[in-house]
Amino acid sequence: MSDHPHFADLPSPLVSKLHAFGQEQVLRFWQELDAERRSHLARQLEAIDLELIAKLVSGNEAKPDYAALAARATAPPAVRRDGTGAAWSPADAREAGLRAIRQGRVAAVIVAGGQGTRLGFDLPKGLFPIGPLSDRTLFQCFADRLIAMREHYGVAIPLYVMTSPLTHDQTVGYWAENDFLGLPKEDVILFCQGTMPAVDAETGKLLMSDKDSLCLSPDGHGGTIKALDSAGCFEDATRRGVDLFSYIQVDNPLAALCDPDLIGHHLMAGSEMTTQVVRKRYAEEKVGNVVMIDGSVRIIEYSDLPAAAAERRNESGELSLWAGNIAVHVFDLAFLRRAVASSDALPFHHASKVTPYLNDEGEIVQPAEPNSIKFERFIFDLLPWAENAFVVEADPGKAFAPVKNADGAANDTPELARQAMVQLDRQRLQAAGVKVAAEVRVEINPRFAFTDEQLAAKVTAGETVTSDRYFGP
Repeated sequence: MSDHPHFADLPSPLVSKLHAFGQEQVLRFWQELDAERRSHLARQLEAIDLELIAKLVSGNEAKPDYAALAARATAPPAVRRDGTGAAWSPADAREAGLRAIRQGRVAAVIVAGGQGTRLGFDLPKGLFPIGPLSDRTLFQCFADRLIAMREHYGVAIPLYVMTSPLTHDQTVGYWAENDFLGLPKEDVILFCQGTMPAVDAETGKLLMSDKDSLCLSPDGHGGTIKALDSAGCFEDATRRGVDLFSYIQVDNPLAALCDPDLIGHHLMAGSEMTTQVVRKRYAEEKVGNVVMIDGSVRIIEYSDLPAAAAERRNESGELSLWAGNIAVHVFDLAFLRRAVASSDALPFHHASKVTPYLNDEGEIVQPAEPNSIKFERFIFDLLPWAENAFVVEADPGKAFAPVKNADGAANDTPELARQAMVQLDRQRLQAAGVKVAAEVRVEINPRFAFTDEQLAAKVTAGETVTSDRYFGP
């Protein structure tokens, strides 16, 4: 088949493989393509594991019996906000975390592959202006925190930022044009997550978005691990003496990146993967439920948790399954290396999606109903694989204000996030002896004052802030 004129530019083994797996339909427009477009399609095809796709399509993954799992689920091993639940004190944990940071053992990971579509923002979400007064972007907020930490602790903290194919070029351009937001260029690694092809839900055939392009989509936040490894971040970390990764998602401006308390609890617990959570406000809140089942920590998504299990309460009247996932984790590097080497650690999940595609006539079809299966991985699937997986409860007012929906929605809006940011900074100023008039908005850049002690030294006790004020570097 390799000498067929339609496929003259394709390696023979690739053509044979496409035929062996019944996916030769992706070559139906080959003869119409020029050399550049043929090369583009060939690169996409060579990057796909056709054997894996066939396995996923034929697997018909059995959905777990969530009712049975939930019936056995209990609260996870955790330290609560009041410091109970652990054999060590919060002070011991903080000291352990601070020591690890000062020793240069910690790297930051920000997952930033999302677009701001739901925000009505047509750029990568990390570029969204969230500063209540400064309009600092989400990326700037985290860069400022890392700069302040580097100066305060006297240590380099490498930053690994994962993009997606849709956001990569704009994200790279933004960081370069803004001088890496004040961080040393050599300490910022921007890398793109992998993709998976969409297949027709009925036939399992690869779908095409153009005559030279497959329908590809990001492989989920679970793809972070493989992408980190492929980009050389594991090797970079090892070279630096880093063995702990602090992981957040870019759309939560309150996420405490490289939080010494969280890192310390991780170390004190001897955990390979530690997850920060918030106490659920109500039984069926739309967050993943972090639970313990048969000796393993895992997550049951809110959509899979039966109402009876969600409503179950303990003797004190608290929800039995109280821990809500906020996608903030600490990982041991050795654990991530082990996970990336295992094909079982992060399974692919099937998602039924509406995917526009190219039909046999070369026309784009816009389906009204889900027509495809997409495959993605979830990073929290690593929990059952981790030794001594542990949970740390955070105050939601200090740790969780996701920016997902446009202003006007009921929750997770920029305005609500800004209100949370202002409230935190008001509290810091008041603790330093500064009065803040009602309705006045304040914003403290961590580069102005990273610690409460630094803030107290820079403001005047007894002063009253009567108009909006940005405390910047």
